[in-house]
Amino acid sequence: MSWKFFLYDWGGLNIALFQAINMSTPAALEPLASFFNLVIGNYWTAPLMLLAMWGWSKSAPDPTRADAIRYRLRVFSVAFALAFLVATILKLWIDFPRPPAVFGDMVRVIGGIERHYSLPSGHATYAALVVGALWPLIGRRGRIGLVLYAALVGWSRIAAGMHFPADVLAGWVLGLSCTALAGWLMPLAAPVWQSARRTSTWVWFAVAASAVMTDQLAKFAITRTFAYGEQVEVSTFFNIVHVLNPGAAFSFLANAGGWQRYFFITLGLVVSAWLGRMLCQQRPRLEAVGYSLILGGALGNVVDRVLRGSVVDFLDFHWQLVHWPAFNLADVAITIGALCLFLTVVPKSSKGTAAEVSG
Repeated sequence: MSWKFFLYDWGGLNIALFQAINMSTPAALEPLASFFNLVIGNYWTAPLMLLAMWGWSKSAPDPTRADAIRYRLRVFSVAFALAFLVATILKLWIDFPRPPAVFGDMVRVIGGIERHYSLPSGHATYAALVVGALWPLIGRRGRIGLVLYAALVGWSRIAAGMHFPADVLAGWVLGLSCTALAGWLMPLAAPVWQSARRTSTWVWFAVAASAVMTDQLAKFAITRTFAYGEQVEVSTFFNIVHVLNPGAAFSFLANAGGWQRYFFITLGLVVSAWLGRMLCQQRPRLEAVGYSLILGGALGNVVDRVLRGSVVDFLDFHWQLVHWPAFNLADVAITIGALCLFLTVVPKSSKGTAAEVSG
């Protein structure tokens, strides 16, 4: 017998539990299953979670309490990134079938039908991340509510015919493990981050180089693994694709006839030179991070244009039939870098407005 029979099938118990939960869920509970399945148990609520924790930290009257909330917010952010990466790798690597692929029309399905990438449950993973982030901050009653929340998210995925119980359990384990790993990494990274503030500018160029290498490794894996135009569904809102964009963002100038390749190469190199000059000057930490990430993202796409003639895009987020234009890790680095620069401007603008009002 294979390891799958014991670790995933549980000797047949996994399927038996799924059938018992999925088929015995009364129609009156389907709205509840949809609520936890599609709304508060979904990855899409992560920005709301971050915003809520940030607001909580701002409203906390005790500075020590506020620092504790901000720390758990950072832990949640790191754990979310780790869990999203690991879950995506596991889904693509293992590719276990979902219940509709195993039982066909015998499954009660609430929502869209999915047939691939069952392990682990992303919703259960996210619920465990929320539990891990908030657990140290709340009391006994709140913790009971968190456990109930995670249990209902897991139940909703089974009741909706999306996952087997083993997928849900794997998601819980993954989310809690990534939270624990993030909590372990944060104190280790803090001294490194503090020392980076006092080091020379080579640190920021190293950040840019890391962004370039990460982007190019991901693109290399995509071009070697996926045929051009191939699309693999990872979740209800995220696909991995292999497409080429000869233009800029949102396919701007994509059909310009070929000259745009050299135009964007030149533009990217000019912008990169300016960003490098900015990094050579003494900059606040957040501003330096922003410039270095934008530099790394810009060079990542320049390398594509030089070597391939077009930029490789592979991240496809969508909601039902509405797709956001596909993008890559270089674009992610540029976006995060721009956000960092924006955050450095907001406090200054707020102080200027306050000064004008008081004057």
